[in-house]
Amino acid sequence: MVKRRKTILSAFSIILILIFLLGILSHLLPNASFVGEEIVNGSGTVGAKLSDILLSPILGFADAVDVSIFILVLGGFLGILTKTGALETGIKVLVKKLKGNELVLIPILMLIFSIGGTTYGMLEETVGFYVLIAACMVAAGMDTLVGSAVVLLGAGSGVLGSTINPFAVGAAISSLPDGIKVNQGYVIFIGFLLWITTLLISIFFVMRYAKKVKQDKGSTFLSLREQKNMEKKFKEEIEIEHNKKEVKLTTRQKITLVLLMFTFIIMIIGFIPWGEFNITFFDKFTGWLTGSSLGNWWFYEAALWFLVMTIIIALVNKMKEKDIVDTFIDGANDMIGVILIIAVARGASVLMQTTYLDNYIIYNASNLLKNLPEFLFVPLNYLLHIVLSILVPSSSGLAALSTPIITPLATNLGYSSEVAIMTLVSANGLVNLITPTCGAIMGGLALAKVEYTTWFKWALKIVITIALVNIIILEFVSLLI
Repeated sequence: MVKRRKTILSAFSIILILIFLLGILSHLLPNASFVGEEIVNGSGTVGAKLSDILLSPILGFADAVDVSIFILVLGGFLGILTKTGALETGIKVLVKKLKGNELVLIPILMLIFSIGGTTYGMLEETVGFYVLIAACMVAAGMDTLVGSAVVLLGAGSGVLGSTINPFAVGAAISSLPDGIKVNQGYVIFIGFLLWITTLLISIFFVMRYAKKVKQDKGSTFLSLREQKNMEKKFKEEIEIEHNKKEVKLTTRQKITLVLLMFTFIIMIIGFIPWGEFNITFFDKFTGWLTGSSLGNWWFYEAALWFLVMTIIIALVNKMKEKDIVDTFIDGANDMIGVILIIAVARGASVLMQTTYLDNYIIYNASNLLKNLPEFLFVPLNYLLHIVLSILVPSSSGLAALSTPIITPLATNLGYSSEVAIMTLVSANGLVNLITPTCGAIMGGLALAKVEYTTWFKWALKIVITIALVNIIILEFVSLLI
């Protein structure tokens, strides 16, 4: 008897099913009441029409147009980079030099990504790194799941434990109603505890899995289909491990790798909101090129920067005009599936806003929280924000929705407003390690050739461990301050 193989749902199917379930849920809840055009908060929802459900992925595309353009240009950039052979040769040289110590890359890279996460919320900006890190890990004898985990859990640990991240902590504090104040020193202290503990947990699990895969390829968590996709996508990198020949970078390849590092460093500097930290040093740079100075970039400026650097790298490698155009288009074409996944994921948030489901949940949950025993407030508030974050994955969007309601409630009941804010931030960060409504996850995994269902099954134990530690820390700090 032939054993039937389990069918793995694609990322598209998972998100579309979620959107239809949200549409159905909007009809099962009470109808919303309005005063004029303003909704009576928490009164109910507006039942989604079929057109609302079907349009939400399309409107999600409109909502994600900035990141979509960036990813298209990034695809062209990576296409040109691959054509030069610099990345492939550079990885060969790196792996040869490490000589069996490749695992040391994992904690170093995860720490670097987490610093970006805790300082400026580096998450969607990591999409461009998935292919690079996955290629490096495959060449080092591991798999694409390790590469994805290094980027996602690394940056995600920092976002979860945001210390000065303006898009999470900053957005929450700025959303506080008049009369509610917080001690930012306490906020940073709580964020630091959450960041470091989450990072250590993540490094432990990733290192343990990576070591197993390196010792025995059969212990990979990837399905047969994913392994075949990995072998097809990273064929050159897989051969690196078995290649005993001496490899050297040409002068042009060395220059190309320096330009690659320079490109990503400037992108990161461009995204960090220096003005929020009263740093004006970068104000004078790049405004003449992108229209916005470093520190005021978003995805349009980053796309322009990558386009400029694509042309420079192509010229350094003396590529012909036709080769540049054809290679760039082919690279951009490889990103179409990633862009569609991100757009569809945004559709869930669009439908939530259209039906007022987010409004209904937050107002009614806050009424429930006020009647709970003291020791249950923190864990149940954390669980509430896990549910909200699945529906509203944006940290700034969730902060604007939740903070004006939950933080005053916590203060009135004698709880720490700082803990209330960091409960929101950490729960949102936790969900954005695993939710299908997060475009960064779905897009990054698609680039690394890892199915969402595989990631979910592998990461679930890690996420649950992180959640339990988060709740313990928040509960403990709540008793101290």
